[in-house]
Amino acid sequence: MQRFEDKTVVVTGGGGGIGGATCRRFAREGARVAVLDLNPGAAETVAARIEAEAEGGRALALRCDITERASVDAAVAAVLERFGAIDVLVNNAGWDVFRPFTKTEPAQWEKLIAINLTGALHMHHAVLPGMAARKAGRIVNIASDAARVGSSGEAVYAACKGGLVAFTKTIAREHARHGITANVVCPGPTDTALFADYKEGAGNPEKLMEAFTRSIPLGRIGQPDDLPGAILFFASDDAAFVTGQVLSVSGGLTMNG
Repeated sequence: MQRFEDKTVVVTGGGGGIGGATCRRFAREGARVAVLDLNPGAAETVAARIEAEAEGGRALALRCDITERASVDAAVAAVLERFGAIDVLVNNAGWDVFRPFTKTEPAQWEKLIAINLTGALHMHHAVLPGMAARKAGRIVNIASDAARVGSSGEAVYAACKGGLVAFTKTIAREHARHGITANVVCPGPTDTALFADYKEGAGNPEKLMEAFTRSIPLGRIGQPDDLPGAILFFASDDAAFVTGQVLSVSGGLTMNG
């Protein structure tokens, strides 16, 4: 029996690099996967690949703007109608702008907060009541090592992700009595579209890539497929007694403990 057979998993930002890899891995392990993304074409591409590659793969692509509560509620209702109860929520969607804090503007702060923090709050608020009623559920929030150690040029993003870490720990405490676990995965530099924007914003992407590669003990930038293992662990029964924890997946770039 596969680990997620008969489980329904919702992944925000499911059309992107880490999100897409996570959706495909859940599907290969038996889950019904709802692929939520602001870009419906990206979500549909991931869902189609799941249904083509995973034997009996079941996927639902949904456009969802996590910054708008009505959009979140509509997406959650569509998942419930199609697949039934939501067993796992992975809050993966994110966005960043790369520049020193004093060179940013309040409109950018608002967008960063809306996507990276408020959007996750919307998803929790929409999904948690059902999990609490069933006294079962797994939540995995994707933050960033920027939340743990800071990152130059990402002040507001780091603040949002730090807030997500603190929020997750609080949800873990509030809902432990309901049998719900909530944990955080913090990627380090990972070869995604967001990281490509980061390199371009730095002005010298080749030099930045070389510096990152030298600083990572395992000697390379992370790939999207490096993340699903940690995410699925927290979502699985293997982590039934693990909650409120933060795991860095960064090739050793940041170490703690």
